[in-house]
Amino acid sequence: MTAGTAPNASAVATGLLVSDVDSTFLTQEVIELVAEHAGVRDRVEEITTAAMRGELDFSQSLRARVALLEGLEESVLAEVRAALVPTPGALELVRRAKDAGWVVALVSGGFHEVIDDLAAEAGIDHVRANRFEIVDGRFTGAVRGPIIDGTAKRRTLEELAERHGVPAQRIVAMGDGANDREMLLAAGTGIAFRAKPALREVADVTIDGESLLEAWQHLESAASR
Repeated sequence: MTAGTAPNASAVATGLLVSDVDSTFLTQEVIELVAEHAGVRDRVEEITTAAMRGELDFSQSLRARVALLEGLEESVLAEVRAALVPTPGALELVRRAKDAGWVVALVSGGFHEVIDDLAAEAGIDHVRANRFEIVDGRFTGAVRGPIIDGTAKRRTLEELAERHGVPAQRIVAMGDGANDREMLLAAGTGIAFRAKPALREVADVTIDGESLLEAWQHLESAASR
């Protein structure tokens, strides 16, 4: 886990906002942007879609997608970072949450190498994601370290809640795919944002609009509990 502008752990936070990244905080799927540079985007998209519907084990699907990137030059990551598009309302939601005393975290099945800079610019307190294995400037086709799957997302939420002294009723979690189910169930308010059926069925709130700022009212509600 990396920390950006993390508040003092002894400070009392208003609440904890934990968001997925791909197709939630961002409009894109990071690994698909990388895969485009390798000429395998269509194949990666097929696997991603099946995984987000809950049809494939997430860890196995991620390894299969990353394996298709073997030999790609590390330099493409700068181009991918430059192409990131935050979801409408995402940065404003973070600004409002931070101003109101919330701790904000991104917990992603995506990759630190792509999202960390944007997270730092946005003032995100914590980021947890996967890491590409890169040797001699090229992708090996493997993931370095443990994979951030649905269980890891939930555990991260629980660890941050304990660290910042936030009770479950003042935790809001947002996501779009099956690998977000566990963390939405662990939160006081689970928000499915333009989500797959596998997540909608466990969410407390469903947002189908274009803007993530629609979640703000649910943060305000959680803060009053």
